[in-house]
Amino acid sequence: MDDAIATEDLVKTYGGTRALDGISLRVRRGQVFGLLGPNGAGKTTFVRVLSTLIRPTRGRAAVLGHDVVADPDAVRARIALTGQFASVDEDLTGRENLMLLARLLGLSGLQARARCAELLEAFELTDAAGRQVRGWSGGMRRRLDIAASVIARPELLFLDEPTTGLDPRARADVWAIVRRLALSGTTVLLTTQYLEEADQLADRIAVIDHGRVIAEGSATELKARVGSRVLRLTLATRSDAAQAAGLAARLGLDAHAQDDPRLLELPMVDAASALPLLTALAAEGIAPVDFAFGEPSLDAVFFALTRHSPKTGRRAAS
Repeated sequence: MDDAIATEDLVKTYGGTRALDGISLRVRRGQVFGLLGPNGAGKTTFVRVLSTLIRPTRGRAAVLGHDVVADPDAVRARIALTGQFASVDEDLTGRENLMLLARLLGLSGLQARARCAELLEAFELTDAAGRQVRGWSGGMRRRLDIAASVIARPELLFLDEPTTGLDPRARADVWAIVRRLALSGTTVLLTTQYLEEADQLADRIAVIDHGRVIAEGSATELKARVGSRVLRLTLATRSDAAQAAGLAARLGLDAHAQDDPRLLELPMVDAASALPLLTALAAEGIAPVDFAFGEPSLDAVFFALTRHSPKTGRRAAS
């Protein structure tokens, strides 16, 4: 019973579309497990099946030892789910939101007040607790949403893209919350399209694309699949970056575009492997603003495995 989640050949179809195409995964209790993939990869569908919101078309899924189809009530009693968008009531205050849910979960008035005070302090929301949520920032609403999810101290928490749309500071706040939950013994399944998020939080990561798991391992293990080093180039303009990518392709190198269109990331065996590209750039009159060698990122891993960006889903040019 060490598995918090165990799935075998899990399939979910919608008409002629396979949202899940035979996923087999095991998540050990106490882990933060990252499910990484672009929009439309099947991450949310996977969470909805495991949380008993939808039934699989085929295959088996067990959560905390209970089959999601045969024994859904037992699953629901042990899990919590925080979806992609905050689901708190904007007309209520932060404290009222938590109190309402605590009483619905069966806590007495005294227990509910104590638990709400504990969570408001832990999530750094005490000062705002008496204000209507409609005036809160997106990061504060997300923290309240997660706090609401753990009122009953779930054994397993599903976080479906919990930091989408948040600014870097709010994202860091959510990361700190996830780390605290993991230290308290809660198993966390985290879906994300942010490579850094999976790298920062997850003990193990599964990369999913088109409803299939295409790689699984720790961040270190996945990075090792790309190579020992990565060349990061900063070009002066978007046009220079496009030319550089074309030159790299002719030399048999994969040039992975970043969020900034002037940046490229290329897996390399060693520093000497970069010389032909740098020489070709110089011959074309393209001078990088900056370049550096470093460890591969999970972004590079995803690109190497799928040939497209994890955030945009855009395929690499051939």
